[in-house]
Amino acid sequence: MTDPHTNPVLKVEGISKSFGALKASDNVSIDLRPGEIHALIGPNGAGKSTLIKQISGSLRPDTGRIEVLGRDVTDLDTVARARLGLGRTFQISSLAMEFTVLQNVVLGALGAQGRVFSFFRNVMKDKTLLEPARRALERVGLQDEAQRRTADLSHGQRRQLEVAVALTLNPKLFLMDEPMAGLGASGSKVLTGFLDELRHEAPILLVEHDMDAVFALADRISVLVYGAVIATGTADEIRANPEVRRAYLGEEDAA
Repeated sequence: MTDPHTNPVLKVEGISKSFGALKASDNVSIDLRPGEIHALIGPNGAGKSTLIKQISGSLRPDTGRIEVLGRDVTDLDTVARARLGLGRTFQISSLAMEFTVLQNVVLGALGAQGRVFSFFRNVMKDKTLLEPARRALERVGLQDEAQRRTADLSHGQRRQLEVAVALTLNPKLFLMDEPMAGLGASGSKVLTGFLDELRHEAPILLVEHDMDAVFALADRISVLVYGAVIATGTADEIRANPEVRRAYLGEEDAA
């Protein structure tokens, strides 16, 4: 039986995925442990988003196995994985821009309960949806924006809203695909602080290009190049790894 204090929350073993001659994932094995942020970095086209899609269930791996809390989820779809506690935020916003902030989170809670077709009735009076939605907005600091149209939010606030939507799933872990994308320095600082706290509620597998955020947040970093993990370690270990410096950080052999 899985002990959540010692065993990985997420375990990816030998995942491979090819598109014709292109090997997007090449025998990838990584894990995510309780309370940690594990960052996944690599150059554009390295296969990071393809790997996240396989972990979330929107893309089926050719080979390999994925476990969440000790359960094999390789054959489960995205909804089933979400119900097991896998929360995801997207590289490209999936929010309904014409809806209010609160409506977006209520829709997340609706999906979490498997009641998608209830959309056609007046869900905005349903306390079983409203209460978790309001709690999630409070967690991300958007409680005062509940009635604002989502399109009127700043880019950073939309990122916070995406996290609030994911929180309605009561996630056991987060997959976050470039949450800092498009944020300025101040927005990145705010989100970095929030994610630093969030890891204690649910660990985070983080895909991110903002290296300052990665080195500030990550307990471990895995480097993906041409679909394969070439190194995993602490921030200091990754900084010092000559193969990583050549392949990704853009440095020649350093002293």
